Amino acid sequence: MNESIRNLEPKAVWNHFADLNAVPRPSKDEARVIAFMKAFGEKLGLETIEDGVGNVIIRKPATTCMENRKPVVLQSHLDMVHQKNNDTDFDFQTQGIEMAVDGDWVRAKGTTLGADNGLGVATIMAVLDSTDIPHPSLEALFTIDEETGMTGAMGLQPNLLQGEILLNLDTEEDDEIGVGCAGGIDITAEGTYQTVSAQEPSEPLKITVKGLQGGHSGMDIIKGLGNANKLMNRLLYSANDYVQIASLSGGSLRNAIPRESVAKVAVLSHKKEDFLRALNTEKNAILEEFQQLEPQLEISVESASEHFDQVMEPKAQTRLLRALYAAHNGVYRMSPAIADLVETSNNIAKVTVTTGKIEILCLTRSSVESSKQDLSNALQSVFELAGLSVTFSGAYPGWAPNMESPILKVLDSLYTEINNEKAHVAACHAGLECGILGQHYPEMDMISFGPTIKGAHSPDERASISSTQKFWKYVQAILQHIPEKG
Repeated sequence: MNESIRNLEPKAVWNHFADLNAVPRPSKDEARVIAFMKAFGEKLGLETIEDGVGNVIIRKPATTCMENRKPVVLQSHLDMVHQKNNDTDFDFQTQGIEMAVDGDWVRAKGTTLGADNGLGVATIMAVLDSTDIPHPSLEALFTIDEETGMTGAMGLQPNLLQGEILLNLDTEEDDEIGVGCAGGIDITAEGTYQTVSAQEPSEPLKITVKGLQGGHSGMDIIKGLGNANKLMNRLLYSANDYVQIASLSGGSLRNAIPRESVAKVAVLSHKKEDFLRALNTEKNAILEEFQQLEPQLEISVESASEHFDQVMEPKAQTRLLRALYAAHNGVYRMSPAIADLVETSNNIAKVTVTTGKIEILCLTRSSVESSKQDLSNALQSVFELAGLSVTFSGAYPGWAPNMESPILKVLDSLYTEINNEKAHVAACHAGLECGILGQHYPEMDMISFGPTIKGAHSPDERASISSTQKFWKYVQAILQHIPEKG
């Protein structure tokens, strides 16, 4: 299936991407892809280093007549988000990504594609492997665990890199030059509840929300897409007087907008009609609200295969549903300084309720530290009012724009020259590693750009073939126009 990918242009990039996608590389389980990248660098005879946390650095000397240019760091992350459709039989731990060409797009078969940030990695590999691309002294920095904590960037030692300019290849629109990004923090609410015997006679039912688009919880949050956890909560809240929750499971990764949620409930037999009436009223309202944004949204109720002996104690159930209703999800504040930029947001990413335990995972993002703290405090308050304990973890800083950046001027000018149009210079509402790397290397001049990728963090992820060709040409031109030292 992936042979069609290898025949695409530029072959140097797509072949390395196919090689990379044959290696399972989930976040926090990158041992195989680290070994793969080290073997790649060593086979080329280049200095190859694995640092203390698992980042891989490969150094390539400058080509002839480029020795007087500033040394450059080319940076991308090795890990990928693992998401699949419920009806897709796929094991991310053992299988390589199955890809196919669809017009101008490369897609995966029912899973995430890994173009985020695999195309950046493959592009760097193509540069390292090349013999005819003029370039200054290069350091390829392949970081780990970007998607679930940025621990690779955080663990990078301040004195390890020698470059003066960093080119981050993790922007997802080919006409955009990234000069800033949001910081983030993980918020986890946990608690316990008493279970009680289900009232009898009752019927076991399963409520399912599915068919949502999902997507990147930073880049796609502005679209107002449906969040399966919030929609499921609306349904359960509307029928709270008639329903007893046995279990609830929605979403998976913090940085992915949840696409599906399943609730298993017990409903008193003589209250079933009241339950269905209340649920269907809310269901129809939701479907009408989201008919334009989420045309594939499905909400169903069916008999469950098992009987539920134990359910959530009613008062605890009401507290939970009220807390999830009150907890903010989506855009919290737009930037007053940059048009159309989300400043602060939250994604209620995962909700799990089962066997007396509650876990709610959120990812809060903001390009303004005080606003991030404000929303974090609001979420902590509502969850603690419901009797849950709240912890903050995985905080990482944003990347403040520098509109006077010398490398920005190079990229901006080259983009216009090559494409006969102006680039869109912007900050993004996603967590790029530049903010963290900038703390380690405050004097390094940083910029971010990349090929067009749509639907990142969802099984609809796809990469544009024509955009990758445009991007590859741009990368080569940038390397040839790096400013001189001093």
